[in-house]
Amino acid sequence: MTLRSRLFTAFAAAAALAVVACSPAEKAKDAGADTSAETNAVNVYSSRHYDSDTAVFAAFTAKTGIDVRVVQAEGNQLLERLKAEGEYANADVVITVDAGNLDRLVEANLLQPATSAALDGVPAQFRDPQNRWFGFLKRARVIIYARGVVDPAQIASMDALATPAFKGKVCARTSTNLYNLSMMAARIERDGPEKSLAWARGIAGNFARQPQGSDSDQLRAVAAGQCQVAIANHYYLIRFRRSADPSDRAIAEKLDVVLPDQAGAGTHVNISGAGLAAHARNRANAIKLIEFLTTAEAQQIMSDKNNELPVASGVTLSPELAALGAFKEEVVDYGTFGERQPEAQRLFDEAGWK
Repeated sequence: MTLRSRLFTAFAAAAALAVVACSPAEKAKDAGADTSAETNAVNVYSSRHYDSDTAVFAAFTAKTGIDVRVVQAEGNQLLERLKAEGEYANADVVITVDAGNLDRLVEANLLQPATSAALDGVPAQFRDPQNRWFGFLKRARVIIYARGVVDPAQIASMDALATPAFKGKVCARTSTNLYNLSMMAARIERDGPEKSLAWARGIAGNFARQPQGSDSDQLRAVAAGQCQVAIANHYYLIRFRRSADPSDRAIAEKLDVVLPDQAGAGTHVNISGAGLAAHARNRANAIKLIEFLTTAEAQQIMSDKNNELPVASGVTLSPELAALGAFKEEVVDYGTFGERQPEAQRLFDEAGWK
C-alpha cells in the first residue's frame, strides 16, 4: 500500500464520513479512492444533506456528462478532513452551509480562487473578494409566533424578544448551534460586543425552557403552547406547510412568521456556498460545477425542493416562498462570520444562553 493510500484509509476511517455516489456507475466507489485527475468526474466534499442537492447534481451530469461523486459530513468534519489529508485530499469542490464554515475554510487555506466570466456574475455580497467561495442559496433567520396569541406588530424586531414583554415566552436552540452563532457574529459585527451581550442576556432571561432541539422542535414547541415565539430559519415553517403529513400541516396552521428588523438593519440572512478545493485535480470540471450552482437553473431545483431562497435572479419562487414577500436583508461581511464566532460563543456563555 502506498503512502497516499495509507493516509486516505486512516483519514477516512477517523472521520467516519458517509459517501454518496451520484451516478449509477460510481455507487460503490469512495470519492477519495483515486486521486488522479479524470476527464468525466468531479469530487465533492459537502456538508449539505438534502435531496435537492442530489437532484441538482443529477441535472449537472445530464447537462455535461460529468459524474458528481459526493462525500458528506458536517462542516467541522469536512474542515478537519481536508486539513488532515492536505495535498492528498480528493476534493475538487467543497460545499457547505453557513458563511462561518466558508470563512474557516479560507483561513485554513483549503480553498483557491476560481475565476470565470460566469462566476463574475455572482453578486459581490455573496462571494469572497478573492473568489475562493461563491454563495448560491440563502436562509433567513426569522421569528415564528403563535397565531392568534402574539400580535406580529410586537415582534417587528429581533430585539423585541429580549424585552420584559416576552418573559417566559421564547424558545430557541442552544448557543452552540451554528445558525445562532452566525446570527450573533453578524450582530457583533454590526452593533459591537456590548450591545450584543445585552441582547443575548435579554433573550436568555426570557426562555420558556432550556434551549434544546432543532429548528423544527422550536416550531413544535410554539404550536404546543410551550412558548409563544421562537427563532428559526424560514424554510422550517414552509416544510411543515408543504408536508405530506397532516400532523405537520396542523402544526403549521397554528404558526406564522415575521421577517424581523425591516425598519432597521434588515433580517439576518446566511448562505450556502461552494469553493474550489486547494488541491483540486479536476479543476475544469470543478469550476463548471460551481458555475452551475450559481445559475437560476440549479437554484430553481434546490429552492423548489428545499425551500431556500436563491441568490440568482430569474428563479420562480414557490407560492409558500413568494408569500414571504420581498424583504430587506441585513448587509454584513460574510467573511467575518468565522472570525466572530468564537467571540459570539463567549458572549452567549456570559449571557447565560446555554
